Amino acid sequence: MDKQWVVGILLFDEVEVLDFAGPFEVFSITDDLDTFKKPFIVKTVSETGKMITARNGLIVQPNFSFATMPAFDIVIIPGGYGAEHIQINNDRVISWIKEQKQKVTLLTSICTGALLLAKAGVLDGKKATTHWMDVDRLEDEFPHIIVERNVKFVDTGDIITSAGISAGIDMSFHIIKNLLNPETAQTTAKRMEYNWEPIEK
Repeated sequence: MDKQWVVGILLFDEVEVLDFAGPFEVFSITDDLDTFKKPFIVKTVSETGKMITARNGLIVQPNFSFATMPAFDIVIIPGGYGAEHIQINNDRVISWIKEQKQKVTLLTSICTGALLLAKAGVLDGKKATTHWMDVDRLEDEFPHIIVERNVKFVDTGDIITSAGISAGIDMSFHIIKNLLNPETAQTTAKRMEYNWEPIEK
């Protein structure tokens, strides 16, 4: 294994727990099957670096703030009430997403995290998806996006958007399959006792 990818997961108040914790688990426990080294370094980041309160009261301490974070290769934008009702109106977070798009290899979203990517303008002219309860909003508020329904995720190359919760886990295995190989993704899924099948989107 020649490369380690640094994965940054955005946190904010009222973030959906499994939107960030699912991918965190997937990438954190992945081992390279040849070297048994960790291909991914997974860190969390929030605007201020202060503790956040996720949905239903889970308190989480991010690793970094926007000011102290390292450079990321992959950025994951989760969803939840905090994304669709609070962070979508947070100009600093939206600007940060725009900046990350210019720097990272892969920008991804889970659930209504897609609304933040849409607000940042990075989905214009692209196919995208989100949670089934929010696809109409994504389509109505952002008409320059080609919204796909009834899919787990949409991979456009440098941006991947996924539907809700479990779809973010499926997306994470898809990324591992693409960056490493299907065997590593399948081994990681088995370790988690997660029933994963490759999907091409």
